[in-house]
Amino acid sequence: MPPILRLDDDIALAQRLAEAAGEAIRPHFRSGVATERKADASPVTLADRAAEEAMRRILKAERPQDTVIGEEFGTDEGTSGRSWVLDPIDGTAGFLAGRAIFGTLIALVVEGWPVMGVIDQPIAGERWIGASGKPTLFNGQPVKTRSCRTLADATIATTGPHYFSQHDGDHFMQLASKTDYRRMVMGGDCYNYAMLASGHLDIVCEANLNLHDWAALVPVVEGAGGLMCDWNGDPLHVGSSGHVLALGDPARQDDVVEALMGGHHH
Repeated sequence: MPPILRLDDDIALAQRLAEAAGEAIRPHFRSGVATERKADASPVTLADRAAEEAMRRILKAERPQDTVIGEEFGTDEGTSGRSWVLDPIDGTAGFLAGRAIFGTLIALVVEGWPVMGVIDQPIAGERWIGASGKPTLFNGQPVKTRSCRTLADATIATTGPHYFSQHDGDHFMQLASKTDYRRMVMGGDCYNYAMLASGHLDIVCEANLNLHDWAALVPVVEGAGGLMCDWNGDPLHVGSSGHVLALGDPARQDDVVEALMGGHHH
């Protein structure tokens, strides 16, 4: 293992980042302030900024050589070849609707590949941690994805139809129509990937995701026995397009990619 991977230290640090983010977020959740849509004063904006600032302060002190990439405050370049990728509130619409299925996402990316990820739900007190070569832990206990014998048995989730372009939406619906679509779940952002890792969903399919939306999810899903890839079936790395698939059962990958492509590979 290269010296740049001291994963136990990194996991311990990520736990502290998640704690700090949660402390910053909780006072703003369901706070009812600023219901008019002023961008500068919405509870989600206050919570987002406070949480990212709290995480950045810790990283600056503890990992000054590492790059930090955050949704709210952009990129601070480091020299180590390691990047911490932060999304303080993934699921802002859910947060504003008072739904405790948003999450704080913390990822460590080395040479373009995510090696460690945390999905933290600070209201419910739920935390998933995944890291290369380690089983995914949910509040300290290992979790496993479930097997799925056929696509027709699969439960699929996505954050919502309005996040797809017309073209991507058509492809999504081709896939969804081959699953157990009466059980299809809408809404949920990162929480869907956590539920897939814990064995409650089979497929999550999304487009237009940024690095900070998906980097933390990969180690969590894969450490639980699942698979993440793009819509062509290729592994996700820093240069990926943002078309993201998560599968609880890797054996279904070819079926899913084929269905998504409408029966033909691009």
